Amino acid sequence: MNSAALGGATARRTSLVVPALLAVYLIWGSTYLAIRWALVSFAPFFQMGTRFLAAGALLMAWAICRRSPMPTLAEWRNALVLGTLMLGGGYGLTAVAEQTIGSGLVAAFIAVSPIWMCGWGLLFGQRPTRGELAGIAVGAVGVLLLVRGASFSASPGGMACVAAATVLWTLGSVLQVAKLPLAAGAMGYASEMLCGGAMLMVFSLATGEQFAWPPEPLAALAWAYLLVFGSLLGFSAYLYLLANASPAMASSYAFVNPVIALFLGVALGGEAVRGGEWIACGVILSGVFLIFRGKSASAPQRAAR
Repeated sequence: MNSAALGGATARRTSLVVPALLAVYLIWGSTYLAIRWALVSFAPFFQMGTRFLAAGALLMAWAICRRSPMPTLAEWRNALVLGTLMLGGGYGLTAVAEQTIGSGLVAAFIAVSPIWMCGWGLLFGQRPTRGELAGIAVGAVGVLLLVRGASFSASPGGMACVAAATVLWTLGSVLQVAKLPLAAGAMGYASEMLCGGAMLMVFSLATGEQFAWPPEPLAALAWAYLLVFGSLLGFSAYLYLLANASPAMASSYAFVNPVIALFLGVALGGEAVRGGEWIACGVILSGVFLIFRGKSASAPQRAAR
């Protein structure tokens, strides 16, 4: 490929970063309430499994029509591992947690994802800066304050699920960038959705989940919203950012999602957020801000080496 063509391809990738960020910021913030609404008729693992199987099938059909090459055996293996971690663990356990904890507070807890990203980075030789360590400490205090609130104290099982979801999601994100590449473009996204959706259905069968038919109208609309916006647009946008933007930028949704989710949960979902929980959310977001500031400060130093 000549330099002009390479430059054009790079420019196209860069031009999609901002729309992908907006999709992750705005769409994902609203999906937490949609998950809760869908739970009325769709059990947690079944809800997530059906949505990602449908989204993966649609996306793969589109990629095949564009004559994209099928994933290799190794790429299918990677998709299975990542789909199990990020979709089976991350999304599935998030839905389980929302059965007993408000959607906005679940989003606030998941805001600690950049902290876990820093922790997993240690396994791959990435040492945190002082600013990042300060952010981790502040974020940890915020989490302690949050889980001491009435909502989390009343549901230790839900708290365990959302904590495990965050750990598995961030581990999958780090592995995808560092060790387990997917097939290029939409075919890679589709393969992960199909593998993750299949694992979610296995979890659904193993836990004996039941599907309520016919679904409530609001639950059906919420499921359709999660399929189109949460999976096809939002999740694909996040995978695109992992491949084409810095880890800090890809995980910057942690600033915006909790604010949107908390607002929608209170305004539309009738969820109650107490004063101490608002304070805890602010402390968590302050810790996330310190982490990003630490990453930004260290970037010029690393580039100069």
